Amino acid sequence: MTTRFTTDHEWINIEDHEAATVGITLHAQDALGDIVFVDLPAVGASFAKGEVAGVVESVKAAADLCMPVGGEIVEVNEALRANPALANSDPMGEGWFFKVRIADMSEYDQLMDVPEYDALLKTL
Repeated sequence: MTTRFTTDHEWINIEDHEAATVGITLHAQDALGDIVFVDLPAVGASFAKGEVAGVVESVKAAADLCMPVGGEIVEVNEALRANPALANSDPMGEGWFFKVRIADMSEYDQLMDVPEYDALLKTL
C-alpha cells in the first residue's frame, strides 16, 4: 500500500493494479469540520488531474474535491454518500470517496509522499 498526497489535501492510495482509492486527509477533515454532504462523481466519468470531481460540504464551508491524477472513476463509496460523517470519523479509511483507474502513472509519482506531506503541514 502506497499513499501519496496533494497540496489540496487529498490522498490517493494504490492497493492493486486495477484502481487507486481517493479521499481527503485528516487535515482537510479538521479544517472543514462536520461533513454533512458529499457529491461524488459518476462511475465511468473521466477527469484530468486537478479537475473538480466532487464537492464536500460541511457545517463550516463547501470545498471542491479535485482529482489527484487523471483517470476514470471505477467505483464510488456509496456508504459515504449515505453517511457523510464517515469522512470525519475515518477519513483515511472507511471515509474514502472514489476509486480511479489512473491514466498516467507519472502523475501519481509526482505527488507527495508521507514525509513531504508532513513537511507541508508544518508550514500551514
